[in-house]
Amino acid sequence: LIYQLKHVFASLPQMERGVAKVLGGDPKGNNFLYTNGKSVIIRNIDNPAIADIYTEHPHQVTVAKYAPSGFYIASGDVSGKIRIWDTTQKEHLLKYEYQPFGGKIKDIAWTEDSKRIACVGEGREKFGAVFLWDTGSSVGEIPGHSKIINSVDIKQTRPYRLITGSDDNCGAFFEGPPFKFKFSSTDHSRFVNCVRFSPDGNRFCTAGADGQIFLYDGKTGEKLGALGGAKAHEGGVYAVSWSPDSSQLISASGDKTVKLWDVGTSMALTTFNMGADVMDQQLGCLWQKDHLLSISLSGYINYLDKSNPDRPLRTIKGHSKSIQSLTVHKNTGRAYIYSGSHDGHINILSLGKLRHTGENNCFSGKGHSNLVTKMVVDEADQLVTCSMDDTVRFTSVTKKEYSASNLVKMDVQPKHVSVATGGLTLAVCIGQVVLLKDQKKVFMLDSLDYEPEAGAIHPGGSTAAVGGADGKVHLYSVQGNTLKDEGKSMEAKGPVTDMAYSKDGAYLAVTDEKKVVTVFTVADDYSVKNDFYGHHAKVVTLAWSPDNEHFASGGMDMMVYVWTVNDADKRLKIPDAHRLHHVSGLAWIDEHTLVTTSHDASIKQWTLKF
Repeated sequence: LIYQLKHVFASLPQMERGVAKVLGGDPKGNNFLYTNGKSVIIRNIDNPAIADIYTEHPHQVTVAKYAPSGFYIASGDVSGKIRIWDTTQKEHLLKYEYQPFGGKIKDIAWTEDSKRIACVGEGREKFGAVFLWDTGSSVGEIPGHSKIINSVDIKQTRPYRLITGSDDNCGAFFEGPPFKFKFSSTDHSRFVNCVRFSPDGNRFCTAGADGQIFLYDGKTGEKLGALGGAKAHEGGVYAVSWSPDSSQLISASGDKTVKLWDVGTSMALTTFNMGADVMDQQLGCLWQKDHLLSISLSGYINYLDKSNPDRPLRTIKGHSKSIQSLTVHKNTGRAYIYSGSHDGHINILSLGKLRHTGENNCFSGKGHSNLVTKMVVDEADQLVTCSMDDTVRFTSVTKKEYSASNLVKMDVQPKHVSVATGGLTLAVCIGQVVLLKDQKKVFMLDSLDYEPEAGAIHPGGSTAAVGGADGKVHLYSVQGNTLKDEGKSMEAKGPVTDMAYSKDGAYLAVTDEKKVVTVFTVADDYSVKNDFYGHHAKVVTLAWSPDNEHFASGGMDMMVYVWTVNDADKRLKIPDAHRLHHVSGLAWIDEHTLVTTSHDASIKQWTLKF
């Protein structure tokens, strides 16, 4: 039994309203970098479906930047740790780790020889540090600010200069090495969000929450003027990025636009209108080779089109929040992965021909407003989802749009849904089990003497099994539009967390909090077929292979196991499937292809060989 990681579908950047997002660019021009949770994501800029994820920070990572040599990446986290790691090997071996100050790191800059690093942020005793990359010893001080430093940059030509921008509304200018404070600038009337030197070092600019972008001489720090006259943007400016030839730059703003500036004339050449919704605020940007990228508050990555400023060349969608549920469905020969997140967003990932594999999309209209706990596709090609917004939705996977008429409001919060033939849906809610037929509630069990946690309806539609916090599986027969208690229950090893019938209806598998998976044989009066031991912590999710002989389980121990029904000892173990995060969803595309999702907001595709 062997496995291989076939594809990583990365998360989007993690975004926060009013907070700039720093994008890292690859000096070789191939990749770009951003962070989400404890992960640093490296994406191919020409084909963003190609991605790599670095997950060695124990805390949330805030910024990552390539060394100008291209061989190393420095990433900083909320605890003030900087990790410097190798980019050339798949293992990303750690070269050095430092703690320049205690508190969130907000930006990082390297000198052009890749030998010195500056980092700034929310330290308790100081807001910045500059040190040698291989020893960590200091090569200067970054005083001059009374509040958090948001941004730092170092001139990429000699003589070196260093600039910073802070929440104290000031920019500061340093000469070195060793870097010494020269003077501060007080041109901005609000927070300074971003400071950047031009690649040729002749100029630098500062961008602020006051909507202003100021230009300065790169060597002397003398002010040269402002972009766009009175104001560059109607809203705060969160990021700027220079063109490779230093003649132009782009700026990203809370006014939901990105602007392209001619630095010589200080005039805007193009305004990219990104939308009208608050989620269309622009919080980050990157100019790399011919690519102009911006990041929306939604986390979407926009590839801007100079010749058509109101319509990006492409928009990279996906998840920016942790994924909680997952299912797979084949439609016209193509497999689609549906995943639901913490914020109610549902993503559609298509696995198609090579060039288009990994395209992300979403349903149009207004969907769930809270965590999507479970999802499954029914025989009418509807994605059936339940959410903490107290609804169950039936959304056509062909029409791809939410509609108010396909929404069922529940009395209490649903936590689990399953479907069967004949338009039946079983919704397990807090203290209630509800049977739906053709999107209508037809029967409800409440006054139960146990708390229902999960449910499964037999593919033939004859039986509903409900797993309880009492550690039992309770069986009900489906008679017409009612559920009849058969007075029969089976024992799991602990409170039930998930359950599912095999596709052929021969087996029922049940996971529990006591780290065990139990499989019952349906035709043999639900006698125990096998108990499956291996997880070191609560098992949270399971999925049957289409071959009906194997199933996968995922637990809080961050393990995924693939089990063989007939032989509990024949198992495949995938440790660290999503490093530092437990697996929240499992689904099979075919008997040799497993999909996993996790709270790291990424989706992974595995090839299994039995």
